Amino acid sequence: MTDYDVVIIGGGAAGLTLSHRMGAVNERRGRPLRTALLEPPVGEHTPPPRTWCFWEPDGGPWDDLLTARWRDLTVVGSGGTEYRSPADPYVYKMLRSADMAAHVRDHADEHLRTRALYVTGLIDGPEHATVHATGPDGTETTLTARWVFDSRPAAMPPGGRTTLLQHFRGWFVRLPRETFDPGSAILMDLRPEQPRTGVAFGYVLPLSSREALVEYTEFGRAALTTAEYEKALTAYCAQAGLGEVEVGATEQGVIPMTDAPFSTRTGRRLFRIGTAGGATRPSTGYTFSGVARQTAAVAEALAADRTPVPPVPYRSRHLTMDAIMLAALDSGRVEGADFFERLFAGNRLGEVLAFLDGTSRLPKELRMGLTTPVAAMTRTTLDHLWHTLRTRVGASGRDAAGADG
Repeated sequence: MTDYDVVIIGGGAAGLTLSHRMGAVNERRGRPLRTALLEPPVGEHTPPPRTWCFWEPDGGPWDDLLTARWRDLTVVGSGGTEYRSPADPYVYKMLRSADMAAHVRDHADEHLRTRALYVTGLIDGPEHATVHATGPDGTETTLTARWVFDSRPAAMPPGGRTTLLQHFRGWFVRLPRETFDPGSAILMDLRPEQPRTGVAFGYVLPLSSREALVEYTEFGRAALTTAEYEKALTAYCAQAGLGEVEVGATEQGVIPMTDAPFSTRTGRRLFRIGTAGGATRPSTGYTFSGVARQTAAVAEALAADRTPVPPVPYRSRHLTMDAIMLAALDSGRVEGADFFERLFAGNRLGEVLAFLDGTSRLPKELRMGLTTPVAAMTRTTLDHLWHTLRTRVGASGRDAAGADG
């Protein structure tokens, strides 16, 4: 008999979401699943508190935990032109990782156990997987499980043509006077100085009339130093007309944006979820909505006692579009600020958000494409198709040579 039916590694958005879903899974099953959520002991491997932002319609499962929410969103072009509209049918939402983790633990059923363990190795097997780990005192532990879901960051998968980084630093600021509209946010401000390739932008997410998260973000090949982020944030606060700000907490991070294919199954009983399992949208760096869809599919399979292979939560055509956009940005064939300004200027905000979330329809996507730099995107599309064709022909040739040998 195994120690657990399900082991979930990592207490980030993916691990917490799947852990939370296990209660509903057990309600549907005749036999509950014994589940362990493994998080690293408090120390050097403990991730810092994070802020997750995402959009979805009202009535989402985390609505009672939200730090803030915004219905009216603004995109600011490089010349200062504002494109403002309601996000209907979506609401842009902010959720803090600490609030989500506390909620998951407080509402866990008796079949979920959280354990402070640092995972050192995974071994697949025909009947169960084995997890090797160490505890806070260094004691070695071995667990067995029917299914293991690993949400830890993984090395970039091979086979990608373009990999950029969404890298950022944010300040939680307080102003001496009432300045912000708590119901309205700046989603993307393209006025910062632009890099040679990629794109740079700021955004302002109000938490009250005097408090906000102000962030500077780039899509590019390499992250900046902390000093460079601080300089960029200082300049952006001046551009945004915020004046002198009091900086409280900060956040900083790097999110991979790659057209490399992801494999969510790494063994008979081993799976990857979250960013490691392709839940990050390559063109945006957003992950939370993809995690929701991916873990919902896993939970449905577990409830039905099927093999719970996590899906990559984006359609193949959207991943192809993302690959083309990444290549166009990385090559400098399109200017990032111009690309995004045209996209938001020429389309209703809710439709753009639907596309960025991977839920849009093809006819609207084609019309949306006509509002971007058409000539440059067409050339990049042809390059992508030619590269894909050559790759497939080369692979077929190698396979044929191997068969002959």
